[in-house]
Amino acid sequence: MRPLQKEIVKKLLVQPTIDPEAEFRKSVDLLKGYMKKNTFLKSFVLGISGGQDSTLVGYIAQTAVNELNEETNGSDYKFVAVSLPYGVQADEDDRQLALKFIKPSQTVTVNIKEAVDASVKAVEEAVSEKLSNFLRGNVKARERMKVQYDLAGLYKGVVLGTDHAAEAITGFFTKHGDGAADIIPLYRLNKRQGKEILKFVGAPERLYTKIPTADLEDDKPLLPDEVALGVSYDEIDDYLEGKEIRTEAAEIIEGWYTKTEHKRNEAINVYDTWWK
Repeated sequence: MRPLQKEIVKKLLVQPTIDPEAEFRKSVDLLKGYMKKNTFLKSFVLGISGGQDSTLVGYIAQTAVNELNEETNGSDYKFVAVSLPYGVQADEDDRQLALKFIKPSQTVTVNIKEAVDASVKAVEEAVSEKLSNFLRGNVKARERMKVQYDLAGLYKGVVLGTDHAAEAITGFFTKHGDGAADIIPLYRLNKRQGKEILKFVGAPERLYTKIPTADLEDDKPLLPDEVALGVSYDEIDDYLEGKEIRTEAAEIIEGWYTKTEHKRNEAINVYDTWWK
């Protein structure tokens, strides 16, 4: 195993193989335990895109809520599934399929187009420059997270994140956007292992075999993650499982890891760093 690979695998807690049932239970129990510890909380909030990761986290959340309500003989707990289209979502059918599978306690749809466009316009007018499609994509991701926190505040809840080890290693998430969640139930899993769990829980095959995409940039609708990254998820997953992969692929992965270190660290404490 490459030296940096060994360090990364240890840090991200990825196991070479998993028991899908055990890992599903671990994530469900994580959410239940959090609610039981923080008794003022009553809901989980998550944006549902129709992709593999949000489908899995949504199903985990709804399972936790169902079990909590059963254990307390009530209906105080709920999972709020949020649809957050920018105008019209290209893969809306997949999102509806995911919602049908998850059967959330409550669904909310918030179209973020006007808010995103207004934010972009305000910045562009202030600096007399146009934001790139990449930067506009980040505005979309952050607006989606803002809405989820608005709803979490309204429903006495916490926001769930969909990031997993295969995204963490490459930094393939927006800082203060989809990376700004309260609880990340998939933190120790790679993409392949998430698929194994979805198969175990009986999710529609279409939801975990579809090509992963962030769908943020206007000029690159539904751009596959693997194209953007320059490496396949299979190679990323193999790397995270401690396997030997192509040198070129390993170098790309380690390049992403190094360049995006700032995304995985909390803000620097300036006092501690510069003044102590």
